[in-house]
Amino acid sequence: MTTAYVPPATAGGRGLPSPGDAVSHTLLNCLLREVAAPRRWAALSSGHLVLRLPPDGTWLRVAVRRVSALGAHRFAGPVCRYAAGRWTPISWEALAGHTHAALTAHTGVSNDEFPGQVAASHDAVAAALALPRPAGGPDPRSRYLASERSLVFGHRFHPAPKAREAGTDSGAWEAYAPETGAVFPVRLLAVREALVAEERAEPGGTAPLDALGQAPAGYRLLPVHPWQYELLHRHPVLRTALQRGDVRDLGVTGTRFAATASVRTLYDGDSFLKFSLNVRITNCLRKNAVYELQGAVALTRLLEPVAADLTARFPGHAILREPAFRSVALPGTDGTPDPDLLEGFGVIVREGLAGRTPPGATALLAAAVADEYPTGPAHISRLLPRDAGPAAVLHWWQAYLGLLVPPVLAAWADHGVVLEPHLQNVLVCVGGDGMPAGVLFRDLEGTKLLRDHHAEALDTLPRQVAEPLTYDSEQGWTRLAYCLFVNNIGDMLAALADVSPGVEPELWSAVRRTLAAYGARHGRHPRIAALLAGEALPAKANLLTRWRRAADSQAAYVRLPSPLAPAGPQGAAADGAAGAAW
Repeated sequence: MTTAYVPPATAGGRGLPSPGDAVSHTLLNCLLREVAAPRRWAALSSGHLVLRLPPDGTWLRVAVRRVSALGAHRFAGPVCRYAAGRWTPISWEALAGHTHAALTAHTGVSNDEFPGQVAASHDAVAAALALPRPAGGPDPRSRYLASERSLVFGHRFHPAPKAREAGTDSGAWEAYAPETGAVFPVRLLAVREALVAEERAEPGGTAPLDALGQAPAGYRLLPVHPWQYELLHRHPVLRTALQRGDVRDLGVTGTRFAATASVRTLYDGDSFLKFSLNVRITNCLRKNAVYELQGAVALTRLLEPVAADLTARFPGHAILREPAFRSVALPGTDGTPDPDLLEGFGVIVREGLAGRTPPGATALLAAAVADEYPTGPAHISRLLPRDAGPAAVLHWWQAYLGLLVPPVLAAWADHGVVLEPHLQNVLVCVGGDGMPAGVLFRDLEGTKLLRDHHAEALDTLPRQVAEPLTYDSEQGWTRLAYCLFVNNIGDMLAALADVSPGVEPELWSAVRRTLAAYGARHGRHPRIAALLAGEALPAKANLLTRWRRAADSQAAYVRLPSPLAPAGPQGAAADGAAGAAW
């Protein structure tokens, strides 16, 4: 799993922004989408985005290098503040301060964590920009890993997309982060069979775990992320189990794993292992709760007939299954399994890319393909022909939409399954010519079932597992519409529009044609009809969710004027959507 690297980027070099500008642009993206645009605090004027923020009426502006029909504009250069009759650049720290004041006034709630989270994200971006960038290689595995390692800036609409837990050891982060190209063995424990917590959707589901070493008689192997072991190895229940021989430390594996974009999901070239990691990254502590461990296996079982139907109807896509989990059930002081260890050492097996990637194609992380900046070899500008014009861009886009949209909509409309096809959960499989040949959907944590379709199956599961797996119809549609149309399609379309300025209206028209064609062939669901009529699109409010310290599952949504609205008398709807966004 060797990846070649190119030298690190200099601040502002090779078309990349400085860390400060990147953080400022991301804050503005969030502030505009969630607060300023809905409250009409912002406007486009003479090539700039201009904002007037309460409570003190501060004026801010930033240059706009490309206007977006979805309001997801591309910015350039520093953010400036108007004072003493002139515009003066301000730092990302100053912008974070203005954002803090504006949100406090807007919500009536303060958040003393916010400045530190933005600072942590800035530090991580700066550190990543100083590293050599992955150049990939000729083989599919190297190209795939390079795509996982290339997300320098993170989510464009999260206020602190690269933040990690305050006080996190920077040395540990560098040793295990995808941005550093980390490849390492994992810790291998042996657990007495009577103390193993495990579930399999099929025989052989745990084979990737058992293949990592030789378990002593009467024991089962339990791999642990080495960073997690550092965080938990002093736990008193674990120390007692080690002394008693209920758990044995076998050292590290001979097999080495590469960190993927999620940090805690590791890849050995055959399978993926999704570990628990007691580190807060962006919003969440990245730990596998018991309901997530059991839910992954339950979903793998329940999705078998769904996947079979979708594969037959829509060739070129697949859902990566999660057929097993394993952990340790060591009794705590009350005699029940200690939850810190049960969840903290829980590992989910996810099937690998072999057999799911179309022949001759290479899987690439969609978030890397759609990145705003060309930070890796998977970027869309590297997949298209040099100097690609509108025709080549539209050709690529139509192929992508044809692979992505129909199975997601059919899973929801026909089977009551809400996939979570945001950019970090989708792999784009491209052929040697860079054209999309398939899509893979991964990470069942975000996949949910609609109660109306699956009441009987859900009633067979423990309540603590069934409830987190369930959406009502409104929740399900909102999450699906956001992930598919705003996060995935919106950002991928933006990257293509950067390659060929002026093509954005035609790209949105292609989305509309894809939806209309799906409805004509598979039934025009009322929700799809509403989209085609121009219903507003839901966008997850990451800034307000983080500000209010709400759980990710309780995230609020804002509504965006839709570029899918039918053309009016003055031309395509997308042409006017930029102005309507204010």
